[in-house]
Amino acid sequence: MSSTAVDRQAVPAVHTPAPAVQRRRTGRKRLGPGRTLPYGWAVGPLLLLALWAAGSGLGLIDARSLPAPWTIAGTTGDLIADGRLQSHLTTSARRALLGLFFGVVAGLALALVSGLSRPGEAVIDGPVQIKRAIPSLALIPLLILWFGIGETMKVITIALGVFVPVYIHTHNGLRTIDNRYAELAETVRLSRLGFVRHVVLPGALPGFLLGMRFAVTAAWLALVVVEQVNATSGIGYMMELARTYGQTDIIIVGLVVYGLLGLVSDTLVRLVERRALSWRRTLAG
Repeated sequence: MSSTAVDRQAVPAVHTPAPAVQRRRTGRKRLGPGRTLPYGWAVGPLLLLALWAAGSGLGLIDARSLPAPWTIAGTTGDLIADGRLQSHLTTSARRALLGLFFGVVAGLALALVSGLSRPGEAVIDGPVQIKRAIPSLALIPLLILWFGIGETMKVITIALGVFVPVYIHTHNGLRTIDNRYAELAETVRLSRLGFVRHVVLPGALPGFLLGMRFAVTAAWLALVVVEQVNATSGIGYMMELARTYGQTDIIIVGLVVYGLLGLVSDTLVRLVERRALSWRRTLAG
């Protein structure tokens, strides 16, 4: 046998991927959304602000209906200078945080009972689904009759709008946990408390955090309405008072504040979600 033949047998053949496979691999990298843009969350709001400023500067937007951004900035400065905006914002934040706290606690507790117990689900899930179909704001007349028109009614209304998304998404997260984890926990004789700590809570965390994103938005939406029901302070009260006197610029300031509060709240929850679920490999990056 010649040396050339021996060399051919000794050296393994190197298979190069076919051009079609190479194209598929290259194309596969382009299917995802790509890298996260720095401060990408601010692009949309800044674009809206630019369109608003351009429309106002070119006279396409009636200043009586929608004042220009620089007018709103001046009004905001005046409200901050005399302390009105800070005072109303503090009151609104306290109401929203109280309602958010009680709503999250209630939604999480009910989801755990319903998600881990068939009798609990039979008792809890039906009424929650009924409440889900009834807007929280439609309950305001009844809540006024029960609790009056004070702070209690306002906080309860916010909590009712918060607990439903927390319950729905946490319950769904619980029920989508792979049953093999429960079987494994039984095999290693894990206690009930250990099962909840090591299996249930980590498994339900993605659903809970998604529910929190809806919950913080629901809290601010409910706050807008309850602060216009016999309130004497808060951003909603400031807007209602401005409506009475035809002060469109103050109303826009209130709307901008509500929007920024919602955006900041959602961003904070997303940051927590990114850190808490950093082990997942998703399109979110």
